[in-house]
Amino acid sequence: RGLGKRILSVARSADLVLLILDVFQPEHQDLLKNELTNIGIRLDQNPPNIIIEKTNSGGISVSQIVKLTKMSEELLKDILRVYGFTNARVVIREDIDSEQLTDYISGNKTYAHSLAVINKIDLVDKKFLNSLKSKIKTDFVLVSADSEVNIEELKEKIYQKLRFIRIYMRPKGGQTDYKEPLITRKDSRIADVCNKLHRNLRKEFRYGLVWGKSVKFGGQRVGINHVLEDEDVLTIIKARGT
Repeated sequence: RGLGKRILSVARSADLVLLILDVFQPEHQDLLKNELTNIGIRLDQNPPNIIIEKTNSGGISVSQIVKLTKMSEELLKDILRVYGFTNARVVIREDIDSEQLTDYISGNKTYAHSLAVINKIDLVDKKFLNSLKSKIKTDFVLVSADSEVNIEELKEKIYQKLRFIRIYMRPKGGQTDYKEPLITRKDSRIADVCNKLHRNLRKEFRYGLVWGKSVKFGGQRVGINHVLEDEDVLTIIKARGT
């Protein structure tokens, strides 16, 4: 009791927020989202794609790579002045609104994906579920924790939402380990894999050999900044003498 905001604030460090909803009370989704918004958590949004740099003179200059349609350039400048910007260079790469701008300036907002999980579906019939689906505004999974219905589907959805990929390691001259892949994030580079495997491996790295979707042919030689894709096979060749 009385610890609601403290509990909600744990979500600030989360990559994925599960909104667990009772099948009879799906409207609580909006309530939960509002509570998270009020403590600075932005669900299913990305940080605004803009640049704001303070300068020594020249006032506030705005370069609109993407044209603003949700607010005027003058309003943007007024907001910046309220936050103490008198001279600044602003680059707009996304059509943002005033709320996104203030989020960016304040710098204390966090961004996370969300997934609605509708529980207790074993207590209702198919007709009820069909009517329920039209009320849920975001991606969701129907489950029953008590009867263990759709739990595997929920696990798969969580995996997808977290944007994980599997990398199969193949030691030099050895066989690929398909049983225990290395799990990393989408758009990870070989450098990220090195950091996961051993703190010194990045320094010892010479080149990599990759089989899979990220290369043009199997066994292609790549550098440490090569971006890997799901189910790539990777061999790391270390520098001589290491």
